[in-house]
Amino acid sequence: MEHLVDHMRTSYHSLHEPTCALCNKHCRSFDSLREHLIGPLPKQECEKLFKILGCKFCLSVLESPLALRLHQHRCRFSGGTMSRPANKSTTVVDNGFSSHVVALACQMVDGGGNNGSMDVCARVCMVDEYENIIFHVYVKPPIPVPNYRYENSGIGGEHLRDGMPLKQVQRRIEEFLCNGEAMWKIRSPKAGKARILVGHHLQPLLQSLHLEYPSFMIRDTAAYPPLMKTNKLSNSLKYLTQTYLGYDIQAGVQDPYEDCVATMRLYLRMRNQVHQREDYPQASDPRNWNNFAPSRQSELERMSPEAMLAISRSDYYCWCLDSM
Repeated sequence: MEHLVDHMRTSYHSLHEPTCALCNKHCRSFDSLREHLIGPLPKQECEKLFKILGCKFCLSVLESPLALRLHQHRCRFSGGTMSRPANKSTTVVDNGFSSHVVALACQMVDGGGNNGSMDVCARVCMVDEYENIIFHVYVKPPIPVPNYRYENSGIGGEHLRDGMPLKQVQRRIEEFLCNGEAMWKIRSPKAGKARILVGHHLQPLLQSLHLEYPSFMIRDTAAYPPLMKTNKLSNSLKYLTQTYLGYDIQAGVQDPYEDCVATMRLYLRMRNQVHQREDYPQASDPRNWNNFAPSRQSELERMSPEAMLAISRSDYYCWCLDSM
């Protein structure tokens, strides 16, 4: 039991982790759970049942093959029905939307630097949680652009000539995010009017826009532990969309609207997971600091694995908490 206690002390297993519905194995990520179920070396008993009753997108297990077919029809998204913004220098703004969550994506062009390493934001798109466009604009670059990366971006000089100045874009995005609340007053995603920001690799994107936003208001699909690789590196948005939503993106010219919709769908899928409610669900909460204290070693060794799991807390913020 001593080894189990040490493992629980450092692993931060919790009720929020991806868990095998067949054997209750806790995994750090959905990729790890996928390997457990259908990977190169799966657990054979789980693999056998999962092939019959398991959804390959959300990795849930249904009660019958018929229920599985009905579930997968709803679980798999289609990328072909999205209404994309017109490919012209225009602004689409809806100031009356009520969504508490927005997704942001940008299209970059080459701003120079060593071997074209400096990215400059040339196109911005924001959508609400219902996939409605709330902001779409081409951005007038503050510096000359030596390479528009047209093959991937679909952007040329004619798109940016009448683009919105970067400072004005910054101000508009801040208005959408803060929603009338002063930046310094933002304290929690559940209190106040400020909106949760969803995206993929958001920090470089925000840096290119010269924007700052509180980290506790950001939901980044590239940095969310359940969506990361088993080696704790980020998955690409293309992989996440194909694997967990069931359709392809970024084929040819990349579309920031398409990226916005994909990240929003991933966020909502994670947020809508049903987990048992806990008091003080994060390990960083001071009220959980003594759960596995060395002074409790003897007491912990007498506990069952289930009892230890009940007091163990996650070392990351589970997005399901946004819906509580």
